[in-house]
Amino acid sequence: MKIQIKCVMALTIALISIPVFAETIELRYKDFYSHVRKLSGEDTQALQFAFGFQHVSEARLCELTSAEIVTQKQRLPLAISAENRFTIQSERALNLADATVVLETSDSVEQCDMSVQLETKPEYLKQYYTSEELRFIFEQYAAFFNEMGSFLSFMMPQVDGLMLHFDDPELDHDIRDAPSIVNGMLQLRSDYWQGNKTLVLPEVPLRITARTDES
Repeated sequence: MKIQIKCVMALTIALISIPVFAETIELRYKDFYSHVRKLSGEDTQALQFAFGFQHVSEARLCELTSAEIVTQKQRLPLAISAENRFTIQSERALNLADATVVLETSDSVEQCDMSVQLETKPEYLKQYYTSEELRFIFEQYAAFFNEMGSFLSFMMPQVDGLMLHFDDPELDHDIRDAPSIVNGMLQLRSDYWQGNKTLVLPEVPLRITARTDES
């Protein structure tokens, strides 16, 4: 019995001695709302902004352990992806309520800079695409960039295709009647979906982003 007690005590001491660090980031919901409301139209319904924090000294995103929207009356949890990004809904009520976005990270806050990524919503990610479906996604990005370019034309690049990203950054795969996947990425120019083609992928992509003339 004495041995058992010692083992339990040793385990307890070991658990207590493990340091757990978490720093809090608090941001105004208004700042996110100004972004997400730009995607409220039908011509950009397939797109979303994914937010995260780029680590300033390492090639990765800061690790997020929790995320939620907080008002005086409620707390709304936000899902965190495996890549440490999160999305936020566009709700005028939250904007009027002066809501706060509260996040916790295991990294030092001073090492984390805001990162915003424009990407296709998860429901538009699949293994097979027709030319019409790819054209639809492309036109969504083109509409967004054209709208932003109407008053920032000297800063906005031109969309000339799509980039399909896969979970394995080292994935290389040949695709019939299409460019090959190289280093986990498939780049399609806008002329690809001019014909009646079906794109068959080895797996569902992680995300789809715009290919621009600066890519």
